[in-house]
Amino acid sequence: MSVLSPLAVNDVALADVLARGDIWRGDALARLPGQCIPSGHPELDDELPGGGWPCGNLTEFLVDRSGIGELTLLLPALARLASDGGWLALVAPPWLPHAPAWAAAGIAPERLLVVRAGNESAWCIEALLASGGFAGVLAWPGSTLDAKALRRLQVAAEGRPVFAALWRSASAAVAPSPAPLRIALGPDAEARARGWLALRILKRRGRPASRPLSLDLARSGNRSRALAGPALSLLAAGSAAAAAVA
Repeated sequence: MSVLSPLAVNDVALADVLARGDIWRGDALARLPGQCIPSGHPELDDELPGGGWPCGNLTEFLVDRSGIGELTLLLPALARLASDGGWLALVAPPWLPHAPAWAAAGIAPERLLVVRAGNESAWCIEALLASGGFAGVLAWPGSTLDAKALRRLQVAAEGRPVFAALWRSASAAVAPSPAPLRIALGPDAEARARGWLALRILKRRGRPASRPLSLDLARSGNRSRALAGPALSLLAAGSAAAAAVA
């Protein structure tokens, strides 16, 4: 019969605690199996707690200029959600979805619900998250969110199998947020010159990110270069230039 000393028992108990998926150390990334969706970009997954986009929490994307690839970044993960039968909601998008781009990414346009929220963006986002009927909720709330509204959205998303993404202005980076993951997209002259997307992880569970990333969105998942542009159509805004492109 072997006998463990109290110190050894404590060591075993501590190791068991640290091995749990819902426990993370401040000097390491959190690992939450089953609660993340692979992003489709391996170098990004290496920097995301759990190895992918989190479900059941808010993710904030901070960007000042649309059309730099901010939706193309998410297409592999959204395609996975849609292929599993999930519905996707777009709340107050800057343009209407460009159906061919979504279809080419493997997302059936009929799985998309577009919500024209007006001044009720926060209420619409919260209701969609709380409904439990959507695998992904993507929202562009503009300047309508205050700290209280953000906390309500985080609470609405917590524990639900939903990928919740908000696009906010880059100026919001200086304000505190309950979102466990915050990512700034661009600008980076070198990455833009190569047709890549630059991003910086501003906040994540665990140690701070040490460096920015540049992603070749056209190469990821062997997708067509045509998907490197926005997956929303400028035609909704009545743009003559967009009509020429179409």
